[in-house]
Amino acid sequence: MKKIGRYVKLMGVFAKYSLMSALEYRINFVTGVSVEMGWMIIKLLYVAIIYKAGTNIGILTPDHILLFVGTYMLMTGVYMLYFGNFASLPGMVQQGELDLYIVKPVSLQFLVTMRRLDFAYLLPELAAGVVMIVAGWHLAELPVGVASIAGFLFFLVCGCLLTYSLFLLPYILSFWIISIGGIADISNALWDFNNMPSMIYGKWFRRIGTYILPVFVITNFPGLFLMGELSTWACAWGAGAPVLFFVLSRTLWKFSLKKYSSASS
Repeated sequence: MKKIGRYVKLMGVFAKYSLMSALEYRINFVTGVSVEMGWMIIKLLYVAIIYKAGTNIGILTPDHILLFVGTYMLMTGVYMLYFGNFASLPGMVQQGELDLYIVKPVSLQFLVTMRRLDFAYLLPELAAGVVMIVAGWHLAELPVGVASIAGFLFFLVCGCLLTYSLFLLPYILSFWIISIGGIADISNALWDFNNMPSMIYGKWFRRIGTYILPVFVITNFPGLFLMGELSTWACAWGAGAPVLFFVLSRTLWKFSLKKYSSASS
């Protein structure tokens, strides 16, 4: 517990200095917020079209879809909060900058992947996501109680851990591959693939997106839990997949680090 407390305190320090750095160049911060709001408006067009059509997708009404898209936007904000650290990893490996962090008395993976936090991307998505979730929850007349709220929040936390672990994996390949631009593009496309409920896809796409590359677990399971559409096995997978992929990413990170040789060696 003492070690966990230490990392929580470090996370607070990273957040503080990242925000101070962002506000030091306020025009860049405002520009980042504006750009993210533009993308957010484009995403909202999906929901507007669905409401205008007034059709259901399977058991999902437009109100349910509003909840699902809100969850996606919220998780996008969380992902973009630290995504820049993932994107900078290949350059750190190739230029030897990683050497400066290896000697620090803290987990290298934690330090490299969480040292900079981009609040310009988080804040708009977080605000819009929460509003859409609350509105969709209310309009769809889903149950509101301690169990419902606790379950929804639990699967959101599981989704955060799964997002971190699953989307770190492609960038760890930079220890072996000089250019991972194509792999990163596929990874980003996979995230965008998750911007609508999984029910719009065919059976095999849903299975792949749930059990092999479980992006649907991230944004679909919280809403499906509220709707009572998660089986016992699905609930177990929703809780177990984040742990499984975190162990996988952690194991691959340690193995990759053993193969790392600095740019100066």
